[in-house]
Amino acid sequence: MKLTYLILFTMFTFGTISCQAQTKKKMENNNPLMCDPESGICEISTKPTSSTDSSLVKANKKAVKIIYYTDPICSSCWGIEPQLRKLKLEYGNNIEVEYRMGGLLPNWGYNSGGISKPSDVAIHWDEVSVYYDMPIDGNVWLEDPLSSSYPPSIAFKAAQMQDNEKAILFLREIREMVFLQKKNITKWEHLEFAGKKVGLDLVRFKADYEGKAKELFEEDLKLGRELGVRGFPTIFFTDTTGNKEMVYGSKPYDTFENALIKLFPTASKTNYEKSWNSVFSKYHSLTAKEFSVLTGITRNECEKYLDDLTTNGKLEKLTTKNGAIWTLKNTGR
Repeated sequence: MKLTYLILFTMFTFGTISCQAQTKKKMENNNPLMCDPESGICEISTKPTSSTDSSLVKANKKAVKIIYYTDPICSSCWGIEPQLRKLKLEYGNNIEVEYRMGGLLPNWGYNSGGISKPSDVAIHWDEVSVYYDMPIDGNVWLEDPLSSSYPPSIAFKAAQMQDNEKAILFLREIREMVFLQKKNITKWEHLEFAGKKVGLDLVRFKADYEGKAKELFEEDLKLGRELGVRGFPTIFFTDTTGNKEMVYGSKPYDTFENALIKLFPTASKTNYEKSWNSVFSKYHSLTAKEFSVLTGITRNECEKYLDDLTTNGKLEKLTTKNGAIWTLKNTGR
């Protein structure tokens, strides 16, 4: 059983244990999900096909463009939500963020590295929930397991075709569904509900999901191969002249901030309002870790603070076996 836990840990997230032998074996087996804990990257079996740095600086609207390669079921990507949200609040005037889908789990049509079925992931997700201090309930893999991460990825591209900001909200919704609510986000009923919640045109959403969005998802996969993306999260910071910095994996906030400052030393930092109602007006759902990172309130004090707001009717709380999330009352997101 311990060996199974170790393999699961190396397969799906970043860790602190050494498992070079297992990593090498997975590479030899061409496992679709390869992870090297020493570098902190959860890798996929792709190789760069060519150098396309021009893709990183195309149509910059602001001083620094960020291309963020992610996946709806990437637990490490869920783990950096606090850092990314803070980066947007502090440096939103200087950056534009472009979300790309990377295709973490094509299907379960393989058996290598000790991973052969969805239930192998359940205990692992419970473990990484503690590691990232972000609520994740692994029981979805036991109760209603996902067959692939491709359908929600394609759905994101369909949302993106309508409105980029709504697409980001949509991605957050389906992540909360799978990580906290144990919902199988490959099912259209859940994708449709999330789309309605963020205000998408559902008729167009379904048409794009079944049509053009699939092509756009394939383009994301192709560009990822060309850029040498081998794991998630992978984040490229690029200035208008093509200079770039890359951040791989779940890293502290300073790592993201330093990458930006290195490219744009004169970046203006916004001293945003850190009151509870202000941060909840910008992000309608927050975990205790996110609230702590965004407000500066110590992590130990956050849950009582948020629970008091819930008692006073300001917030709603969803509790899972591995933590909670609070939502601004009477809002959809």
